[in-house]
Amino acid sequence: MDGLPRKIVHVDMDAFYASVEQRDDPSLRGKPVVVAWRGSRSVVCAASYEARRFGIRSAMPAITAERLCPQAIFVPPDFSRYKAVSQQVQGIFARHTDLIEPLSLDEAYLDVSQPLSDLPSATAIAESIRADIRRETGLTASAGVAPNKFLAKIASDWNKPDGLFVIRPSMVVRFLEPLPVGKLPGVGKVMAGRLEKLGIHSVGDLRAHGAATLQAHFGRWGLRLHELSLGLDTHPVEAHRPTQSISCEDTFAQDLLLAELEPHVRALAERTFASYQQQREHEPDRLGRTVVLKLKTAQFRILTRSLTPSALPEDAETFCELAWQLSERVDLPTDTRYRLAGVGVGGFIDIDASIEQGELFEPSSHCA
Repeated sequence: MDGLPRKIVHVDMDAFYASVEQRDDPSLRGKPVVVAWRGSRSVVCAASYEARRFGIRSAMPAITAERLCPQAIFVPPDFSRYKAVSQQVQGIFARHTDLIEPLSLDEAYLDVSQPLSDLPSATAIAESIRADIRRETGLTASAGVAPNKFLAKIASDWNKPDGLFVIRPSMVVRFLEPLPVGKLPGVGKVMAGRLEKLGIHSVGDLRAHGAATLQAHFGRWGLRLHELSLGLDTHPVEAHRPTQSISCEDTFAQDLLLAELEPHVRALAERTFASYQQQREHEPDRLGRTVVLKLKTAQFRILTRSLTPSALPEDAETFCELAWQLSERVDLPTDTRYRLAGVGVGGFIDIDASIEQGELFEPSSHCA
């Protein structure tokens, strides 16, 4: 495959958790469904397209979703059911390639450069996968086909829901040119703001500035931005990539005092814990051990505080409490303001290896 263009498919299930609920309970079809526990500390796991019309999005506080759509139907998540459907979908993928990189229960990259099936093109494979998903699960999926991973992911979102979009090698530069820079991987609100100050709004603007200028402003990341502006991405589909860390973070609309961070940290912790539960469903032999709190001050100073208990909490409430307790180890002045907070799980190990070393049977605690 060296030197040859890859054929990458990114498949993304449409409103996955909510769609499973609507499939299994016909009374929910056509209604605004929010997959979440009710309560001031809960966050939205998924929202049906009917709920999204009211502005409800994943990771939004459940109480905000309730305010946006009082008639929304809240359904508690059932990850075992979602995992079973995800495994069905993975089986469909495996008919076409061994190179499958799941990103979560509801999306994955597939490298179909050398497919197992005899279909004539990557586009035909994507169409076959979507048709099989619909027939065998009763759900819909969107897919993107492109020469690399980041383009395939952009493409899968292009005709959502229940759509397919193909970015052929000959159209990459032309396709990218008008896109806002925020479409590029790694370009969040903060980076987009920094680029905007340089007069860079679109990918075409980014490309026009050239590699040297971007490197002067952003170092190695500037070179990466230049490559992305040209549609270049050499990252392969990694079929067996063990989880190293899981985290969620948020940049606030305005800088906050530490005393004002508790609801934000707890919401982030709940999202992280939900992601960790999903990871454990997918990788039952891979265990996280460390809770991490990350803060960034208004002056861009980054602090991390971590704790490695004998075992991670098994319920969201205790996990959230542990994450917030780490704020007590922040020793900056009380008038310090923070622009960002994040909560993560790290220190991942393989259970078999840890048992061999006796680690699971030796209570330990570490604080940083």
